[in-house]
Amino acid sequence: MLTLTNILKINAISSGTTGLVLVIFSKFSANLFATTTQLPFIITGLFLLIFSMFVVYQAYQNPLNVKKIVSIIWMDRLWVLTSVVAVPILYNSISSTGVVIIMAIAVWVGLMAYIQNARLIRM
Repeated sequence: MLTLTNILKINAISSGTTGLVLVIFSKFSANLFATTTQLPFIITGLFLLIFSMFVVYQAYQNPLNVKKIVSIIWMDRLWVLTSVVAVPILYNSISSTGVVIIMAIAVWVGLMAYIQNARLIRM
């Protein structure tokens, strides 16, 4: 069974990996989204790297800090909400591949939030 600690580690790894990809391959990411602006990808990547460090730090706390875990869950929920709001706004400005990527990541982040919340309730 996946414990809350393990789910947090998965969240940290996936967020950190995505952040690294966005920072290192910002030009490729911009091209994939059919835009020339790299800065949003770099900023998002840096945010994800900081977020992943926070999440992995919390995953290794003993005992887990419930308030900090709740804040992680809320940040994940806000990511999903922001993605759902961003897609219609950006729809005509980015590629269909970009739309699919945004929504796929939102589904993944939503799943992380749901599982983290479910495990937190069972603590």
